[in-house]
Amino acid sequence: MIGLLIKKMGFMRDESLKKSRFFIRKSIIKSENKLGRRGVSITSGKIVSDQTFGFWVSLFLAHHFRLIRGQPIQIFKHKPTIENRASIYRKLDEIREFRNRVNHCEPICFDGPNINCSSPLYIHSTLYDLVKWMEPDLIPFFVSIDNIQNKVNNIMQI
Repeated sequence: MIGLLIKKMGFMRDESLKKSRFFIRKSIIKSENKLGRRGVSITSGKIVSDQTFGFWVSLFLAHHFRLIRGQPIQIFKHKPTIENRASIYRKLDEIREFRNRVNHCEPICFDGPNINCSSPLYIHSTLYDLVKWMEPDLIPFFVSIDNIQNKVNNIMQI
């Protein structure tokens, strides 16, 4: 917990974070307050697990990434060399935007009056790429529970 306090008082106050209105620090404080209201003991693990997908995506923004010395990219230990911070950020942000569209019940398979599943299929493929870059051995598990192509086939028969 002391380490988190030091980080909040240290790098989370860096001037470069003004661009994002200190989003990382605000996210941490929000989690601490939420956990505190629930009477949950505040630990680094609880703070980490309480963060939103947007928080994790934001770590790949140039100013956040530079500040934490590129540490987030290390999770993608099997990524192709052509992939870098910017390309991974783009992929994660596209997934975040798609997830938000689903969460807000917006259409994801329509282009005007036409059925078009290219966006969900692109996100599906991107998710598989990212998982493969993190841990290729997880792919068979995901394939075993994945029914997206069947759903797309059903939609395309409408």
